[in-house]
Amino acid sequence: MTETRYMEKPWLKSYEKGVPEFIKYEEICMPDILERTVKQFADKPAVIFQGTIVNYGQLKDMVDRFASCLTDFGIKKGDAVAILLPNIIPCVAAYYAILKIGAITVMNNPLYSDPELEHQFNDSGAKVLITLDVLGNRMIDLRPRTKIKQIVTTCIGDDLPAVKRILGKWLKKYPFGEVKAAPDLYNWKACLQKHDPRPPAVKFGIEDVAMYQYTGGTTGVSKGVMLTHANLSKQVQQIEAWFPKFGNGGEIILGALPYFHVFGLSLVMNYTIYKGWAQVLVPRPQPGPLLEAIRNFCPTFTPLVPTMYIGMLNHPDLKKTNMSCIKGAFSGSAPLPVEVIHDFEKATGAVIVEGFGMTETTPATHINPFAGGARKVGSIGLPISDTLARIVDLEDEVTDVPVGERGELIIKGPQVMLGYKDRPDETAKTLRDGWCYTGDIATMDEEGYFYIVDRKKDMIISGGFNVYPRDIDEVFYLHPKVQEACAIG
Repeated sequence: MTETRYMEKPWLKSYEKGVPEFIKYEEICMPDILERTVKQFADKPAVIFQGTIVNYGQLKDMVDRFASCLTDFGIKKGDAVAILLPNIIPCVAAYYAILKIGAITVMNNPLYSDPELEHQFNDSGAKVLITLDVLGNRMIDLRPRTKIKQIVTTCIGDDLPAVKRILGKWLKKYPFGEVKAAPDLYNWKACLQKHDPRPPAVKFGIEDVAMYQYTGGTTGVSKGVMLTHANLSKQVQQIEAWFPKFGNGGEIILGALPYFHVFGLSLVMNYTIYKGWAQVLVPRPQPGPLLEAIRNFCPTFTPLVPTMYIGMLNHPDLKKTNMSCIKGAFSGSAPLPVEVIHDFEKATGAVIVEGFGMTETTPATHINPFAGGARKVGSIGLPISDTLARIVDLEDEVTDVPVGERGELIIKGPQVMLGYKDRPDETAKTLRDGWCYTGDIATMDEEGYFYIVDRKKDMIISGGFNVYPRDIDEVFYLHPKVQEACAIG
């Protein structure tokens, strides 16, 4: 292996003032971080949902009561518990309750089909499921094909004020369902009311597995990424180090990224808890509701994905939405077209910076600096603190390519996963000598900024030449009538 210019870390010269090369990490797990935040900000808003405000003290009470409930269900350290919810208050509380008793959280997409969910439930070995009432009957029918015993259902409208809840149900403003009678079926609110907010103390280590986070399965059946308590904790500490100007307890973050994806889970939910901020939950991240949330709650930090920015940019309500409250707009999970960046910033006055990550890295590995001219449009940014990155030859997969040339991006850092659950061969392909092979084709410039060219598997060979779909997409985006583009070969 030839480690050349990349190991000199040219990106360090481009770091914003105050951002460290290395971090002295606290050996602390996310449930303990919540406890600490509660002591500092018990009366401050933790979660805001459709006007309902839950402060940190109230959130801790929910977490503790549901942790007691899970213990009564027989859940022990190392058991898996599945969450099948959009961004609503029970999603946040259930997640921290599971971690608090040393169990393993399995986040699932409510839009997945029964076969997809059956695979993830069985692969993880989940014993309890928390889900929406509208999915209750489906999950009851699916349960016999899994190891799930207890099902806990909640309704999106349960946390709304009484008048809004009644009107919302009558006007069908939110989904609700009548769940048929079944054994071992429980109601979320009843579980909280029944159980004491003093769950038994459970000892677990920071290197223990905290989550099985399933990949999208774009290259086959989805795999369970094993993320440890250390991965989760060190990731939020890395994000904290990257944004030194953001203080504790005073910001509002837009919780529109789905928490069943690690991007939303780490950079919104966990980071918010770490900072003592308020998170405004948006369970349906469509352009209208996003703009409405910005108007109503004035978030100061808006992590979103490209389709959300594109949607808001093309929505008529954009003109009546004041974006001046936003201090930081962040985009990740997919390339953000340069034209979209320019158009959104022109329309709103807010600055967007791009970053990069993947499920296997909890997820953030690269982010653009927020300071002044340090951002480079079209770049995924710089490797964040304590993160190494290299570009290696696409053929031999070990030799560093010269600066500016294309190759596969590989990453090393404390946010890299433990491995794939029960898939040693897949783990060995992705993790090699401590390096995580991303499958992304990228370049690095002389200043240490990285650029994603395309997915390695998406590269098209035409007439003996390598053709990258994103290069074609960018040309389409130059036309003002093109909203989204996708090249296929």
